[in-house]
Amino acid sequence: MITKEETGKYLNENKQRFLDELFDLLRIPSVSADPKFKGDVKKAAEFMKAKFKEAGADNVEVCETAGHPIVYADKLIDPELPTVLVYGHYDVQPADPYELWDSEPFNPVIKDGKIVARGSADDKGQMYIHVKAFEMMMKNGGVPCNVKFMIEGEEEVGSENLEIFIAENKEKLKSDVIVISDTSMIANEHPSMAVSLKGISYLEIEVTGPNRDLHSGVYGGAVANPINVLARMITSLQDENRKVTVPGFYDKVLELTQAERDEMNKAPFNLDDFKKDLNIDDVEGEASYNTLERMGIRPTLDVNGIWGGYIGEGAKTVLPSKAHAKISMRLVPNQNHHEITKLFKEHLESIAPKSVKVKVTPHHGGMPYVTPTDTDSYKAAEKAFEKVWGKKPIPTREGGSIPIVSLFKDILGLDSILMGFGLNSDAIHSPNESFGVENYLKGIETVALFHQYFAELGKS
Repeated sequence: MITKEETGKYLNENKQRFLDELFDLLRIPSVSADPKFKGDVKKAAEFMKAKFKEAGADNVEVCETAGHPIVYADKLIDPELPTVLVYGHYDVQPADPYELWDSEPFNPVIKDGKIVARGSADDKGQMYIHVKAFEMMMKNGGVPCNVKFMIEGEEEVGSENLEIFIAENKEKLKSDVIVISDTSMIANEHPSMAVSLKGISYLEIEVTGPNRDLHSGVYGGAVANPINVLARMITSLQDENRKVTVPGFYDKVLELTQAERDEMNKAPFNLDDFKKDLNIDDVEGEASYNTLERMGIRPTLDVNGIWGGYIGEGAKTVLPSKAHAKISMRLVPNQNHHEITKLFKEHLESIAPKSVKVKVTPHHGGMPYVTPTDTDSYKAAEKAFEKVWGKKPIPTREGGSIPIVSLFKDILGLDSILMGFGLNSDAIHSPNESFGVENYLKGIETVALFHQYFAELGKS
C-alpha cells in the first residue's frame, strides 16, 4: 500500500527529473493539425513508448492508425482486481500566433511557478502526471490495481481514428473505469472535479458571391459583398438576449432546477477578479443566467475565425469573391451534435440571400457527458483530492468538450472520472499556455493515491 508519506518522499527526491522529462516532451512540436509536424507527432509517440517501458509497463506498443498513432501500455497484476484505463493525448494545438508568445512555445521555461509552453496544460503536462504516478507506484511496492493506458495523437483534430481503435480493441481496453486529466480546477486553494462536459458541433462556412474578386469602386453597391453578407448572417444567429436563433436549437436542452443551479453557484467565484484576469470591463452572455451558468450549463454559439478579401499590408480596394468563417456550438446534456449540425446547416442556407451561395462543411462533433458521482471510482478520486489538496473537491460543470468521453460510454460502456489539475488561467489553446509546477507535482501524488483508494474500495 502506497502512503502519502511515501509519495511525498519520492516526489521530493525525483522532482527535477520529473520536470526535465516533461520539458523533453514539451520540446517536441507534436501539432496534429499541421501536416508539416507529422514527424514530430510520431516522435512524441515514440517518446511516450520509451517512458512507459522505463516506468515498468509490461506491454507497450505504438499502434498505427490512418492518421497519427495511439500509444498503448498496461500493467496487469490480478484479474480479480479492478482495472483503470487512463486516457490522454500527446498532440497539441498549433502555437500560432508565435509573435504573441513571451518565450518560444516549444522551449519550455518556468515563470512565476508555472511551466510555460504549448501543451504544458493541454494535455502533455496533465497526461504525463499519470506516467509518473505509475512509476511512483511501481517503485513503491507496485500498482494496487490493474492499469491500462491509451494515449492518442489526434485529440486536437477530433479523435477520428480513436473511435475505430476502441471499436476494434474492446477486449484489450476492457476496464472498470476511465480516468482523464484534461480538465481544470477552480483554484489550487479550491480543488474541484468536473462532473460534466459540453458536447460540440464545429463547422466551416463558405460564402461565395461573384466568380472573381472585383474592383470595389466599379462594382461596389451593385454586387453582393460576401464578407458583408456573412457578417449579417452571423449577427442574426443570436438575438438581443444572446439566445441562439437557430430553430430547434434549445428543444432538447436539459434545464437544471433552481436547486441544482443554487448548488453549482456555491463554487467560489468572484466576477470582479474574473473580469480583471481577462482585462475586460464587463461580461456578456445569455440573459437570465450568470457567468458560471453560461459557461457550465447553457449551450453556446461562437465564431472561432473569420476571413476573406485582402488582409495584407497597405490598401487593396477589392470586393472579394469569397468569405469564410469557422463556428463552434457547445452543447449541453440531451443535445445531439448530429441534430444540431443539421439544424444549423438548414437555417444558414435558409437565411442566405440569392445574391450568394453558402456552403456549410461540418468538421467534427461530440456529445455532452455527465459523470455519476455515486461510484467507487468517483469516491476514490474525491478522497485522493482531499488527502493531497486538503479539501474535498467541489463538483463543477465544465464548459469545454472532450468528444471521446461520450464515445467511451457508448462503445466500452465505461464512465469517466475527470481528474483535471489545470486552471482556467493556464491559457490553453492561446499564446503563453502554462501549467503550475505545484499542480503537476500534486497531480502525480493525487493520481497515485486514487489508484490505491480505488483498489481498496473495489475489494470491499
